[in-house]
Formats: sequence, C-alpha cells, structure tokens
Amino acid sequence: MANSIKNQQDILEKLNIEALNPMQLEAVSVIEANTNTMILSPTGTGKTLAFSLPLLDLLDPESDEVQALILVPSRELAIQIEQVIRSMGSGYKVNAVYGGRPMSKDKIEIKHNPAILIGTPGRILDHFTSDRFSKSSIKTLVLDEFDKSLEDGFEEEMKAIIGEIPNINKRILTSATKAVTVPGFVRLDTPYTINYLSEKTPSELTIKTVVSPDKNKLKTLLELLKHIGNEPGIVFCNLRDSIDEVSRFLDRNKVNHTCFSGGMEQKDRERALIKFRNGTSQILIATDLAARGIDIPEMAYIIHYELPKHEEEFIHRNGRTARVEAQGTAYILKWEKELLPEFIKNSNGINISKKAPVTPQIWETLFISGGRKDKISKGDIAGLFIKEGGLEKDQLGTIELKPDCAFVAVPLTLADTLVDKLNNSRLKKKKVRVTIL
Repeated sequence: MANSIKNQQDILEKLNIEALNPMQLEAVSVIEANTNTMILSPTGTGKTLAFSLPLLDLLDPESDEVQALILVPSRELAIQIEQVIRSMGSGYKVNAVYGGRPMSKDKIEIKHNPAILIGTPGRILDHFTSDRFSKSSIKTLVLDEFDKSLEDGFEEEMKAIIGEIPNINKRILTSATKAVTVPGFVRLDTPYTINYLSEKTPSELTIKTVVSPDKNKLKTLLELLKHIGNEPGIVFCNLRDSIDEVSRFLDRNKVNHTCFSGGMEQKDRERALIKFRNGTSQILIATDLAARGIDIPEMAYIIHYELPKHEEEFIHRNGRTARVEAQGTAYILKWEKELLPEFIKNSNGINISKKAPVTPQIWETLFISGGRKDKISKGDIAGLFIKEGGLEKDQLGTIELKPDCAFVAVPLTLADTLVDKLNNSRLKKKKVRVTIL
C-alpha cells in the first residue's frame, strides 16, 4: 500500500521540472480521457514522464496487487523507467524485472507486489507462467518503444502475456517510429494518436561526412576523435565484432573508451554506462542498442563508424545528439569508394587535419560493496569520501547508488590513495570494500 501519495505538482517540483512540454501536456490529458492512446514522439522528448504521470493517477492506493504493467524491449529501458518512476517519489512501489540477472533477485523484489511492474517480455512471461502474483488487478498496460519490441521478435511473448490479463481497461503505446503496425492481439481499438514525429523541433543537428582513403577506417576514426577533442560521444557500429576491432585499436592507441552491446553480460553493460555517464570514459563504442532506451546524457556528437542499413537506425542514432534545443553533430565515416544510402542527405564533407588540444582522462570510477538495501545513502558516501578520504567537495564526482552497491567518480590521480584509505571502511553498519572498477 502506498504511504504518501503525491500529486502531479509535488512530483514535478521533486524532479525540478517547471513545466511539461507540449507533447507531455497533451499525453496527460489524452491518457486520462481515453481508453487507448498511442504516443508517437522522437527519442529524448520525455515519453516516460508523459505516460507515468497519468499512470500514477490510475492506481488505487488501497490495493496491494500489481495494477500496471509496462513492457519494454530492453533491460536498459526497464532500468531507466524504474529509475524515473522512483525519482518521482510517488509513494507507490515499482520494480523492474528483465533477463540477464538472477531470477532469485526478481523473486525477492516482487515478493511484496509492486503497484507498477516493468519488464522485458521474456522475463515477465516467466513470472506469469510461474503464477508469482495475481494478474486480475492489472488494469493498465503500457507498451513502450513498441516498434522495437516487434522488431526484436517479442510478438509471441507479448501475445501470451496480453492473453493472461483480461481486465485491462487502459492501453498506452509509445513509439519513436511512424511505421508501426499494431497486431490485433493488443486490442488497441480506435486509439487516440498523439503524433509529434513530424514536429520540427528546434534541433540543431549538423551532419558531416569524413572520407577515409582506406577501406579499413580505423586510422581515420582515430584522426576524427583527435579532431573532435575532449567531448563525450558515441561511435556506432553495426556488429559486435566491429566493436571488438575498434576497441582493440583504440586500446593500442591509448584512447580511453567503454563498449556497449547485446553480447555483453548485463552487469558489464550497466558498468560501461556508469563510467560513460560519470565522465571516466568519454567515448562509448556501441551497436544500435545504444540508439534509444538507455539513460545517458546529451551527446555533443555521434559517429556512424559503420553506415546504418536503414533510415530508422540513422534517425535513432542521431537522436542521441542535438536533442530539443541543443546543438550536436553526426559524423558519417565512409570509405572514399563507399556510396551513402539515399536517406542520408544534406551532408557536408569536412577536413579533420586540425587537432583539438589533448586533455587527459580526469575521472576514475570506484566500486563500493554496499547500497540502498544496507540503508546507505548518497550523503553517507559523500561524507566518507570527504571526511575520511580527505576530498574537497568539488573533487567528488557523480555518485550512483544501486540496491546492493554504489559507484563514485573520483579524480584519477587520487583513486589509488582513496582505495588504500577507504577499503574496509564502515558505512552505516556495513563494512564495505572500495575498489577501482
């Protein structure tokens, strides 16, 4: 049961949001008034908040059952939505379940039913099949990034899940793509469609082409990174093997980076994003998995190291930079004999011979073996590093607190000293290990 249910204004104040954007305002009123809603809006426009606010109003604070189900195509999106809804401080329990982590963890978390359950179709179906909770109170169904779920082959699982929740009276679908056909089993009869895909957002995306004289584009990629300089960005590849090849090359040339692909263990994927978010690593080499549904900040640039096969991939990759009113650049790296796809237009060739000043890595990430479940807060961690570790406040970087561990960005030059000082310290009642990630 929810303890202190907050209203919408309280939630926006907690999130430091002065006002909703037009898409979010429309979504809130439409979802409240309609049985079925389809939200079509570009990546990065705040769709999670758009459906979460009205979703909270649909919940019964007296109920101890699962009341809303949010299905998503990737683990990262499940984690991101869970974090957004938790940060709203609504008073309702929310949990995310997904493949790639122990089932035992799921069982512990959902033993006390969350009001909102988020998950990937395969893992949700596992819980449904094992009858781990009652499905009779699930009245609201959200299919987020629905087009991607269909693309990734989740149709059969979604059909089975929806077949087991007969009391749905509100359906919300979101997509960043127009060309989405909704199968009959979703029962999305006469939805109200909110379409912001054709809206000309005041985005300042510049597309630039960099020509490689060699078919192997690695040397040109290195030259481009030196030209761009000390800015966070994503290098997109089509294949996991390409990521490995680029990573080995950048290692040899002492370029700090992290990798992100579906072939990695979930824990390693999460840690790669943590290091990218906190500035330990400024370059993320990734497949299209990173084009949407992951929680990373605004990028100054992205690089198409390998050309996307389809226009949708091109759009989603570019959506990682130049969001809303920000400026950003999408670099297209092509071999001189390679033809650009028809959907890549308005691209200007550039000279990358001029190099930006070289700035060395500033941050290192430390791992702490205690988290939220140990009643440890970010304030506790900050206190440990400042009082016991001797750090100044402005030397303490981003702190990310997880249920069973935490990650702290600290100056690279002080990382080893801090580990020596703080390993085996006490945080609350727990003795914690502190190591370099």
